[in-house]
Amino acid sequence: MNLIAAVDSNWAIGNKGQLLVRIPNDHKMFREETLDKVVVYGRKTLETFPHAKPLDRRTNIILSGNRELRVPGAQVVHSIEELLEACVAYPSNEIYIIGGASVYEQMLPFCDTAHITKVDYAYEADAFFPNLDEDPDWEITADSDELTYFDLSYRFVKYERKHVEGI
Repeated sequence: MNLIAAVDSNWAIGNKGQLLVRIPNDHKMFREETLDKVVVYGRKTLETFPHAKPLDRRTNIILSGNRELRVPGAQVVHSIEELLEACVAYPSNEIYIIGGASVYEQMLPFCDTAHITKVDYAYEADAFFPNLDEDPDWEITADSDELTYFDLSYRFVKYERKHVEGI
């Protein structure tokens, strides 16, 4: 499974229920990566989408503790076990965990690739992505040139879980 996120220099991803920054090239990359794939996210992330509707041209799976939640155009699951069971129906490399912070944290152990847009700026934030630079199980396998959007610098970085060879 994949994780995909935009993080600031402190691995922050959001503040007060909103993204920290909107970079058109990041949105383009996100769309290209996830189109016609499976996206997994929490209810709060759903609320940040236009009209709070599931993303089009994707299979949407929403993880929520709210057993009453019904979302037309999406499958709602209520536990990690239920989520993993739902994901069995799809190729692992076509599943993208897209937020928010608690979903990233809970799903990190099940993922082996992370597509991270690293923004060279520290925002005021209250939601964070696990810091893969400090996690010895992860390594950078691709890193774009530095890009700019107005006065912001950012890069696309691909992390992959290190595979431990058998003894």
